[in-house]
Amino acid sequence: MSSSKFTFFIEDINYSLEHEIHISQWLSDIATSEKRSIESIEYIFCSDIYLLEINKTHLNHDYFTDIITFPMNLDPIEATIFISIDRIRENAQQFKQHFIDELHRVIAHGLLHLVGYNDKTEKESKIMRTMENKVLSMRSLELQKKGSKNH
Repeated sequence: MSSSKFTFFIEDINYSLEHEIHISQWLSDIATSEKRSIESIEYIFCSDIYLLEINKTHLNHDYFTDIITFPMNLDPIEATIFISIDRIRENAQQFKQHFIDELHRVIAHGLLHLVGYNDKTEKESKIMRTMENKVLSMRSLELQKKGSKNH
């Protein structure tokens, strides 16, 4: 197994994730704060079209989404998470957020699902948003600085 429990891949888009080591440490800190252990999580960054096909094929949903999480094991956590960079860009504009902050929110969102948070009901969604804000505040100063720039 690789030294990092987190791996990052790019599919069908021109994108490069910066500061993988800092992001990996931040994700480890989130898991530790939730008293959970990680075996491995693959993050795959892709286009809307790529994720739409996964959504149709595996979940029978015919709509765009920003993230799909496929858990393989929950103790320790093992999963594959697909994230649409197109959707992140659009949501960042729509919600007047910096791209990198929205990306970090969605990266954390996938992990929060894996540690037990849901967002199917209004009450669950409110708790999820609170947790997203909490874990965003846990980012290293290096990652927070990167969030202040538009991408």
